[in-house]
Order: sequence, then C-alpha cells, then structure tokens
Amino acid sequence: MPNDQVTNRGESAPAKSQLDSFLEEVKQLASGGQSGRGRLIFALDATASREQTWDTACKLQAEMFREAASAGGLDLQLVYYRGIDECRASRWISDSAHLATTMSKIMCRSGETQIGRILDHAAKETKLLQVSALIFVGDAFEEEEDTVIPAAHELGRLGVRAFMFQEGHDPEVEHVFREIARLTRGAYCRFDPGAARQLAELLRAVAVYVTGGVAALAARKDVGAIKLLGQLK
Repeated sequence: MPNDQVTNRGESAPAKSQLDSFLEEVKQLASGGQSGRGRLIFALDATASREQTWDTACKLQAEMFREAASAGGLDLQLVYYRGIDECRASRWISDSAHLATTMSKIMCRSGETQIGRILDHAAKETKLLQVSALIFVGDAFEEEEDTVIPAAHELGRLGVRAFMFQEGHDPEVEHVFREIARLTRGAYCRFDPGAARQLAELLRAVAVYVTGGVAALAARKDVGAIKLLGQLK
C-alpha cells in the first residue's frame, strides 16, 4: 500500500409526516451527489482499540460496492492512521475483493487520532479530481479542535461532504464529529460498539448517496437512509 502522508439503538424513525416534509424540500435542491460512478474516501481509525471494528469494516465494505453497483459503481480509497505519526492512503480501488485483501493485511497499532490529516488528505484528493464524499469511522478525538475545524471548513468549501460515524458515547467526540459534519454539510451518526448491522446500514446509505444523490437515498427509506436524509441540506 503506498504511503500518502496525509442514532442511538432503540430510537424510533422520524414520523412519516416529518420525512415527507423533508422530501418536499429535497425537490427544491440540487441532487447533492454525483449521478453515476462515485469517488468515496473510506477513512478509519486503526489504533489498537479499533481492532474489532476494523474486522467488521473489512466485511462490510463489500456491501458498499454492491449497493453502488446498481447506480453506476464506486471508486473507493482507503485511508487510515495508526501508531506514531502513521497515516496512509491506498490507491483508488474499484473492486471489493481487492479492497478486502488490502484491509486484511493491515494490523491495528496503538497511537493517537489524526483526523486533521484525514481531512487535509481528502481536500488534496478532491483538488485533483472531485471526491463525492468522505466516510470516517472512529471512537476518539485527541487533537486540538482549533487545528481540525479549519480543515473541515476547507473540505466543505470544496464540496466534499463528511459522514462522521462515531462508535460509542463520548460526548466530546460527538461534539467534534458533529461540527465536522456541519461544516461540510455532511451528516453525523452514532452506532453502538460491535453493532455491525447499524454500521452496515449507514455505509450502504452513503454508497447510495454517492452514486445516486439525494433522490436515490430518499427512495430507500430504510433506517440508515432516514438518519442521513434528516441532516443533508
């Protein structure tokens, strides 16, 4: 792999009337996502505490490709950080089996978060060729907020929505993840530790959005799609 240094469980879905109202607003907006083949950065925290979620993501990434295939397909780049000052990015990948092989060779290592570098990398990539969206999956934030927020603002200026998925309940992490999502006009969702089904729903929903836009996401009306629809503006 090349080195490119770089809702709560138990919540009820929104009432039908609320969803219908939102969909009426959507009709007056641009689609928001690219129709056709999408470019998605899939970024994960690969520090030691994330080993179980990394294994889950290895299995679930294929579902993103399958969902995207019906709407045109997906080019995906894996980005991760771990250890001491290690942040790497894969080549752009269009095959789920290739991505699974790549991910299976990566071992989680102790270290601190490098979310700012993830955001900077996404901005760099989209300046070369437009990136449809960024997914980030993590459970911690150990950086200075003042250094990350400007990076999120720049990503938003470039038109890359960040989908920030938090594992666990840390309120400080939630605050930062929500702010990144707000500044990029993306979305924030929390999933419970070890909840593969929750994460799978969210990843599939983003894949649909990236390849088909808001209209394709609205047509699904499943739990993951509804969580994201309520935040995309």
